[in-house]
Amino acid sequence: MHKPVIRPARPDEYDAIAQLWMESWCSTGLETPSDKLLVFLKERVPREVAGGWSLYVADDGGRLAAMLAINVPRLYLDQLMIAPSHQGHSLGRRLLAFTRALLPDEIWLRCAEGNEKAWRWYEREGFVLEKEEADAVHGRMMKYYRWKQADRPPGD
Repeated sequence: MHKPVIRPARPDEYDAIAQLWMESWCSTGLETPSDKLLVFLKERVPREVAGGWSLYVADDGGRLAAMLAINVPRLYLDQLMIAPSHQGHSLGRRLLAFTRALLPDEIWLRCAEGNEKAWRWYEREGFVLEKEEADAVHGRMMKYYRWKQADRPPGD
């Protein structure tokens, strides 16, 4: 497998991004793929872009390997989803490094409490748990994390 290219998403890719999102999310075991979920995500992608998402994909020779949604003004990493076929190949670390280049001082995110693989990974990557609370929409317990760049020495 060669190295996928991280680039801005195109509107004509939104349906494929929703499909990747569903496959990645469902690979956690927290939900089952369904037409209802796919329709929801297909409707959500353009709505979130209109609401402030900067949306990126990891393009693996024309095949989408991952999606990354960042709300830069809010310092928020909203979605980092990797296609099951591309999981375990350090693509998540590349996407997180890309995010840190856009948000070099501070990043916030939330992660489903049941997605232990993800939140443990974020903790290993230096994110600190700030709070836990139920999501108002679906009731799922969420863990809220923050990463803050360490103070830099003078002259850096």
